[in-house]
Amino acid sequence: MLRYISRRVLYVAPIALSVALVCFLLVHITPGDPLVAVLPADASQELAQQLRSAYGFDRPLPVQFGMWMWRALHGDLGSSIATGRPVLQEVMNAVRNTIMLAAFAAALGFALGLFFGLIAGYYRDTWIDKAATSVAIAGVSVPHYWLGMVLVIIFSVLLNWLPAVGAGPGGSAVWSWDWDHLKYLVLPAITMSVIPMGIVTRTIRALTGDILSQDFVEALRAKGLRETKVFRHVLKNAAPTALAVMGLQLGYMLGGSILIETVFSWPGSGMLLNAAIFQRDLPLLQGTILVLSLFFVLLNLLVDIAQAGIDPRIKRS
Repeated sequence: MLRYISRRVLYVAPIALSVALVCFLLVHITPGDPLVAVLPADASQELAQQLRSAYGFDRPLPVQFGMWMWRALHGDLGSSIATGRPVLQEVMNAVRNTIMLAAFAAALGFALGLFFGLIAGYYRDTWIDKAATSVAIAGVSVPHYWLGMVLVIIFSVLLNWLPAVGAGPGGSAVWSWDWDHLKYLVLPAITMSVIPMGIVTRTIRALTGDILSQDFVEALRAKGLRETKVFRHVLKNAAPTALAVMGLQLGYMLGGSILIETVFSWPGSGMLLNAAIFQRDLPLLQGTILVLSLFFVLLNLLVDIAQAGIDPRIKRS
C-alpha cells in the first residue's frame, strides 16, 4: 500500500506543474490590458510602464512564469491589481466558503443519489426504477442557475422562509454555526446538489443492476444468505466506482460553482473568479484558478488512495 501511495504521489508532481503552466498561459493569452482596472483614463505612458514593470508584465512570458512559480512555491501569489490585498489571503477566504457550501451540497446530493440509485438498481424495470430515474434525469437536465432563481422566487420572495442572497445577516461574510447563518446555506446547497445527485443516481443504478446479475450474488442467495448481507456485498463491489464518481463530482462542485455563487451572492471562489475575470485582475485570476486546480488534483489523489484501500485489486494492478 505504501508503494502504491508513493507512486501516486510521484504522478501528481508533473500533473501539478502542468496545471500551473496551463493556468498561467490561459490567463495571458486572453485579449486586453490587465492594468485597465487600476489605471485612470488619462494615465500617462510613464505611469502605465511603471505599473507594468512593478507587476512584471514587461518581461518575457517564460521569465514571468518562472518568477510566478517561485513565489507560489513560497506561498506568495502576488497582490490583487484591483484591491492591492494579498491574493493568497483573498483566495483562501473564498475557498473556505466554497468548500463549506460544496460539503453541504455533496452530503445532500450523494445521500440522495445513493438512495435513489440503490432502490432503482434493486427494483429495476419497475415503477420505482422509473420514478428514481426520472428524478435523476431531471436533476442532470435542469440548469442549476435557473433552479436557483426558481427557489429564490418560491422560498424567499413568495414564502419568505429563507434568505435569497449572502452568507450571513446584513451581508456579513464572518461565519458562525447558528441558524441565522446556516439558513443562508440551504438554497445554494440544494441548488448545487441537484446535478451530482442525478449523476450518482444513474451511476449507482447501473452498478447495482450489473452486480445483482452476476453469478456470485446468485450463489450467495442460493446458500441462504440474508438479503441484508447480500446488500453489503453489493455495496462493497460498487464502492470503488461510486467513490471515483463522487470524488469527481465534489471536484466539479469546488471549481464549477461560479454561476450558483453569483445567483446567491455567496462569497466563495466562484464569486471571486467572476470578479477577477470582469476586472481583468490577472494575479487574482491566476491564484484562484491555481488553488482550485490543485484542490481538484489533491482530491483525485485522495480518491485513488481510498479506492486502493477499499479494493485490493487496484493495488495489484
